[in-house]
Amino acid sequence: MSRPQVSGLESDPPWWHGAVIYQLYVRSWRDSDDDGYGDLRGIIERLDHLSWLGVDAIWLSPTMPSPDADWGYDVSDYTGVHPELGTLADLDELIAQAGQRGMRVLLDLAPNHTSSAHPWFADAASGRASAHRGYYVWADAGPDGGPPNNWLDFTGRPAWRWHESGQYYLHNFLAGQPDLNWWEPAVHREFARILEFWFERGVAGFRIDVANGLYKDAELRDNPPLDSPNPMDGAYGLRFVYNTNRPETHGVYRDWRKIADNYSPERLLLGETWVPDAQRLAAYYGDDDELQLGFNFPFAFARLDPARLAAIVEQTLAALPPGGCPVWMGSNHDLGRFPSRWCGGDERTIRLALLVLATLPGTSVLYYGDEIGMTDVDVPVALRRDRATLDVNADAARDRARTPMPWDGSPGGGFTGPGVTPWLPLADPSSPPDRALPAPGGTIPPNPPADRTVAGQRDDPGSVLSLCRRLLALRRAELGGGLAGLENLAVTDGVWAYRAGPLVVAANFTGQPAEMPAAAGEVLLTTSAGQAPPSPGVLRPWEGVIARPA
Repeated sequence: MSRPQVSGLESDPPWWHGAVIYQLYVRSWRDSDDDGYGDLRGIIERLDHLSWLGVDAIWLSPTMPSPDADWGYDVSDYTGVHPELGTLADLDELIAQAGQRGMRVLLDLAPNHTSSAHPWFADAASGRASAHRGYYVWADAGPDGGPPNNWLDFTGRPAWRWHESGQYYLHNFLAGQPDLNWWEPAVHREFARILEFWFERGVAGFRIDVANGLYKDAELRDNPPLDSPNPMDGAYGLRFVYNTNRPETHGVYRDWRKIADNYSPERLLLGETWVPDAQRLAAYYGDDDELQLGFNFPFAFARLDPARLAAIVEQTLAALPPGGCPVWMGSNHDLGRFPSRWCGGDERTIRLALLVLATLPGTSVLYYGDEIGMTDVDVPVALRRDRATLDVNADAARDRARTPMPWDGSPGGGFTGPGVTPWLPLADPSSPPDRALPAPGGTIPPNPPADRTVAGQRDDPGSVLSLCRRLLALRRAELGGGLAGLENLAVTDGVWAYRAGPLVVAANFTGQPAEMPAAAGEVLLTTSAGQAPPSPGVLRPWEGVIARPA
């Protein structure tokens, strides 16, 4: 099937069509003041790396003031900067410095809930007659004196917390993250002001946390039993029906889109759209009047299987409205890193996955460290910082994908100063992969291995980093920055070949040689280390190539 990924906008597409967006976990990028935590000044110090790599925009993990029960996703002030990360002046400088390098800055916005430390909730909790009581979801006890319904939070515990003011309040996440009540018009007005505040400071847009979760069922009906194995349909035995994906949520994004479109260039709304299929994802794009981009979680959760990936891509392109731009990612701060989840740490497979992410039509999102093949770190329970996953196994603990960026082989890995213990551990190169560094106050961390650092890979033409940079340069030069259409040429159990605009992409997902598609001519790039030319007509095991048509 051949279908342009953007129709009707080719002459003057918005900046994010085909862009490469880089998700940057602020606390783990670069510590500029040697306190063990990354910060905004540290980002400014290393912007040249992103410019050199070929990134178009940076999405920052939460930067707003917060008690950090959920590391910034529990916001206590929507128009400030967390003092541990920097100041408004630092953020302004970051936006300006990034702009000078041709990059835009996106912030993370959490409109589904606030922190219980937010002044709105402090007032709401003071009594039923308080001015902000209606900002949150409150309910009387059920007939048995317990919670109003059977909803569970994302840890599997009841989503209701009894409050001394005489009612339960809803928290679909941690108890310190009370859900906002989007049936309340004042909440809409507050967020319109928040968007305008940041847009006027030069923020290019927002990644919207829990974008599909704002409205809750007005009658607070029980969720039905889960009857699907798909993790995006529900959890803990219940289907997500009444506490998320409510139809009224679309009206919020139609209103926000009008605000975003009032700015020049128009601002981006990128949603964390936690939905199980392409049709429901497309609904959040509306008639090109809601979100401009929505994350494709079925793609991110899929195995690195060519038939499955090709089917998801084709379904997505068919479902999006005219002008709709897909967005592809393999890693993020919740899901873990694709070099571990998809690739099992195998470098050949990591290279292949990067080729696919760089050549699919639409917008690509890289997570910090993807460009060097950074894998998850098995953080011991004693060193974990994510309260929500302290009682889960290492494969589900979110800290594993939030560890510091290894910049070089110096003490502290170039992330922090010599002798400073980072907030989360770097991997210990002298131990097996499931080991991590000692707890704060322990021995000085060993230096990271050079071949797993930015400095160690930057000047090595055979490194993952060098491959990633070549991929992004070729994407910009030959694929119109990712705006080209896609046509599947061959999809088998082990090989995926497709046309990406004027070029042919072929990827061998097996440990055996495979036949090169007949449509492939001159090879422009191979994922094989050292850029060794492929054998005529043959793809080596776990090799991907980009070629001109034969």
